[in-house]
Amino acid sequence: MATKVLIIDDAPVIRELLKDVLNDFGFEVDTAENGQIGYEMARGEDYALIFCDVHMPVMGGPQTVIKIKQLKPEVPIIMTDSFPDKEAERAGAAGAVRCLAKPFDLDDLRRVIEHFLNQKEVKKD
Repeated sequence: MATKVLIIDDAPVIRELLKDVLNDFGFEVDTAENGQIGYEMARGEDYALIFCDVHMPVMGGPQTVIKIKQLKPEVPIIMTDSFPDKEAERAGAAGAVRCLAKPFDLDDLRRVIEHFLNQKEVKKD
């Protein structure tokens, strides 16, 4: 059974790109278009890792991190942002383990996933 990952991002192109990359790495991936939906999904599923955009409508990244961490403090949450700013800092203070800048560098993404999932190697092409 594949390791489950959740992507929370309001930009469809980012959700699909990251989903495709993570599927290629061998993960089962769910997506949510805002923090509220992502929080509801995290309540009902066991994810090994969550990617969460910093700036989103409905419920922003920092609020989403706080709510998910209250439920599942053990799940690493990696923030994603085009322009890391004070909101990214707030997300870190709320419990996010890292902030990745968009656009993603695939080697960096692979290293981050391996680190937080304690995997020897993420599936390569």
